[in-house]
Amino acid sequence: MGEDGAVTSASQRPDGTTPVPRLIATDLDGTLLRDDKSVSDRTVAALAAAEEAGIEVFFVTGRPARWMDVVSDHVHGHGLAICANGAAVVDLHAGREFVKVRALPRAAALTVVEALRAAAPGTSFAVELTTGINYEPAYPPFFKDPGAKLATAEKLLHKDLDGNAAPVLKLLAHHAELAPDEFLELARSAAGAYASITRSSPTALLEISGHGVSKASTLALCCAERGISPDEVVAFGDMPNDVEMLGWAGTSYAMGNAHPDVIAAASGRTTANNEDGVAVVIERIVAERLARRQQGHV
Repeated sequence: MGEDGAVTSASQRPDGTTPVPRLIATDLDGTLLRDDKSVSDRTVAALAAAEEAGIEVFFVTGRPARWMDVVSDHVHGHGLAICANGAAVVDLHAGREFVKVRALPRAAALTVVEALRAAAPGTSFAVELTTGINYEPAYPPFFKDPGAKLATAEKLLHKDLDGNAAPVLKLLAHHAELAPDEFLELARSAAGAYASITRSSPTALLEISGHGVSKASTLALCCAERGISPDEVVAFGDMPNDVEMLGWAGTSYAMGNAHPDVIAAASGRTTANNEDGVAVVIERIVAERLARRQQGHV
C-alpha cells in the first residue's frame, strides 16, 4: 500500500484551467468510508454540499446492493449507485431496486472456474446473484449468509431447468496461499479472455464479472445517458478494481492508502480514507465552483 500523501492538483486543460466537474464518482471501502466502515460527519457534509452545488454524486463500489445501507441515507438527487464492480445499477431511493444488470454469463463463469481450478489448485468459489450469494463449502466464512446454498461452483452455476435462474453478477474466487497480486495476475493470464477479473480485498480474493464489465464501463454508460463527458467527472479510489475508472475520468484521485497501481493510474492524490481524503477534495471543488459562479464563469 502506498503511504499517505499530500493532496495534489487536479488535471488541467491545455489552457491551464481546471475542468468544471458535473459528476463525482467515488468508491466506498478504503475510499469514502473510514476503516470502521463509517461515513464521517465531514464527508456527509461534503457530499451534501456537492449536490447543493449542482454536482451529481455516484457511489461506485464492488459491494452488492444488499450492503449499501451504510450510504443509503447520503444519496441525494438521482439515488443511483453502481454496485458489484459495474454489474448492477441500483436505486437506493427505491429499496435497492435493480435499474440495470450487466450479468456474467453462466457459461463464461463455468469456463473461468475450470481455468482457475487448473491454474491455481485450491481455489474456492462463491457466486453473487441478484438474489443473494451462494458458496462452495471450502469458501472462507467472510460474511456468511444464513440463506446461502452450499455446493460446488459447477452446481451453483447450473441454470435451473425452467430457465428462470437469477442473473450472476460476479464470481468470487479465493486462494489461501497465493499473494493477492500474484493470484490476480495468474487468473488474468488463465481466464482473462472470458471475463473481467479484478480485486479489492487485502486477501487473495478475486472478483470476476462479465467480459468488459467494470466500474469504468458502467459509469461511462451512466454518464452518457446524462450527456456528461469524462472531462466533467472526478473519481476517487484505492484498489485495483478502481484503476479503469480512475483512468477513464478526466480528473481522478488515489487515496493516501491506495494500491501502487491506483496511484499510477490517477491524475492526483489525496489523503487517506481515515483522514477524509474524498471530503478534502470535494470541499475544494465546491469552493472553486462557488467562486466561479460569483465571477460569472459558471
